Parts: sequence; structure tokens; C-alpha cells
Amino acid sequence: MFTGIIETLGIVTDLVREKENLHITIESDITSELKIDQSVAHNGVCLTVVAINTDKYVVTAIKETLDKTNVGDLTIGDVVNLERGMKLGDRLDGHIVQGHVDEVGVCKEISDMKGSTVFTFEYNSTSENITIEKGSITVNGVSLTVVGSKKNEFSVAIIPYTLENTTFKNFEKGTKINLEFDVIGKYVSRLTSLK
Repeated sequence: MFTGIIETLGIVTDLVREKENLHITIESDITSELKIDQSVAHNGVCLTVVAINTDKYVVTAIKETLDKTNVGDLTIGDVVNLERGMKLGDRLDGHIVQGHVDEVGVCKEISDMKGSTVFTFEYNSTSENITIEKGSITVNGVSLTVVGSKKNEFSVAIIPYTLENTTFKNFEKGTKINLEFDVIGKYVSRLTSLK
């Protein structure tokens, strides 16, 4: 389980395909604190550390992950948001994040609000996923509050600190992003669809 509070950024240094799997090597300033078999969220995708070598570590994405996230689009040199699993007893500064991406969305618009930046994202209009005004959403692993909610579209307002210290600084129109919708909202949506 994660909180959506990004710890640091990592850099993709190698990508190796093996059958339908993708082995991803990440250089990070938290590598020395990691251990084999530990879960780390990469742009919101929970992946298991399978190898460590000095300041780099390797995670493996299987076909299911590659099909449902933007992980398969990574290239060498890309920057990714990193968060280790939360410790029991720590504060929950973001919201409950599972590291299980629901779908990929697309950045539709970026607006400078002279103090914050508003990003608008679109997602699949046929999915059952929903957002609500002032509800929680995870974009590339970042816990955020929805400031504008429409059918298959929502907006978030980013403070300068978040913009500078996450992959949001690299977003542009058309950027594909990982979305994890609020787990409570998903259960409510599912229950109401069964009636």
C-alpha cells in the first residue's frame, strides 16, 4: 500500500525485453535503502525489486502491467516518480493508493494559474471509473485532489513544489499518464452498478 506522496525521482537506465516481460533498470538515490522483493511504485505502478547493483536496481513488468499502464512506453533517460510502500504506523499524508493502475489517461490541457498549474486529463469514456469534485485521484503515482470533474475528464491543481519534484514538470498535451481511481469510489461505483 502507498500514499501517493512521491519520495524521489528515478531515471530509467536500461530496458530489456524477455519474452512478454520488460526488465527496467532504475538509477535512484534511494537504491541503497532498498532490498530484493520490496515493492516500489513507479509512476504509480507497484513493481517488485528483483536485483540491486550499487545505485541502480531492476524491476520486472509483466504483460498485464504493460497492457494496462504507460510502463511499456518508457525509454532510456525517462524520469519516473518513486514511492516505497508505507510503513505501518506512519501518517497517511496522501490517500490510500494500491499501486494498481486502473487505466491510462491523456493530458488534455495545462493552464498556468499564477501560483498553481491546472492539468486536465481525459480517460476512457466507456470505463466505469469516476471522479468527484474534491475527491482523490492518483496521477502517475501522485495523490491529488480533483478540482474539476466531468464525464471521463477531470482537473487537478498542482502547487509549485509538486510540479518541480514530480514528473508533472515533464507533462505536455498528449502525455499518457497512469490513473488509479479512489478505491472507495471504485467500490461504491461497483455496488451501484449491480442494482
